[in-house]
Amino acid sequence: MRHRLPDGLELYYELYGDTDAKQTLVFLNGLSQSTAVWAGMVYYLGKRYKLVLVDLLFQGKAGAASEFRSFEEHAADLAHLLQELRLSETTVVGISFGGAVVQRLMVNNPELVQKAVLLSTFPYKDAYLEAIINSWEKALLTGGYPLMLEVMLPFVFSRNYFSKPVISIENLKKSKGAPNLTTDSLLKLIETMKASGNYLQELKTIQVPVLLVHGAEDIVCPPELGEAMSTSLPNAQLKVLPRVGHTLNLECMPVLIQLLDEFVQK
Repeated sequence: MRHRLPDGLELYYELYGDTDAKQTLVFLNGLSQSTAVWAGMVYYLGKRYKLVLVDLLFQGKAGAASEFRSFEEHAADLAHLLQELRLSETTVVGISFGGAVVQRLMVNNPELVQKAVLLSTFPYKDAYLEAIINSWEKALLTGGYPLMLEVMLPFVFSRNYFSKPVISIENLKKSKGAPNLTTDSLLKLIETMKASGNYLQELKTIQVPVLLVHGAEDIVCPPELGEAMSTSLPNAQLKVLPRVGHTLNLECMPVLIQLLDEFVQK
């Protein structure tokens, strides 16, 4: 489905699960992901909840603007969609890039979020994360998304995933090569990350329960970033999962489904 924003651009979203459920889970993707990455969770969580999967601008089947969107602007786009959907008891789940958007949504539109789950995300960029982002951008400019993906894979998956992949690395490369994943759109998303600042002070105003989940082997957004958010958020709990890296929605799906279900039901 498509949702038209005030500026005429369109978000893309999909609805699944129990349409009569009282509780709704809204999922936001990582940098180069689309709604398809949550497919493994839809079957299990859809038995109990209403599910909304969202492609932000520049992602998946959503539209693209001529200028990049800040995290605050992406959050405003999401708020416009959620206001139209009129959901009740909403838990918003965001991984990495999507998690940074959820942080802004909780600050700027607290009435739309009853709980939040932040997966493998960041409240600020340290020098190491800046270097990673710059390497992805240079690879994208040099060889397009295929080269960027080659550079990304060792950063976003743990060593354990390479030895025991849920989806083979070759199949991941093929599935990521969607025609709508353009160099220009990815550059706009990277620009969003590069333009973002330290958000820890703003997190102190958030009152809703927040579950933070990080992989112990995540080098993009290590557990230290989760600890920093946990210290700033008034009502947060942090889970660090062993032997997994950054892409939690592929690396440890069963564990993640259980954590989400338990957190929503509390």
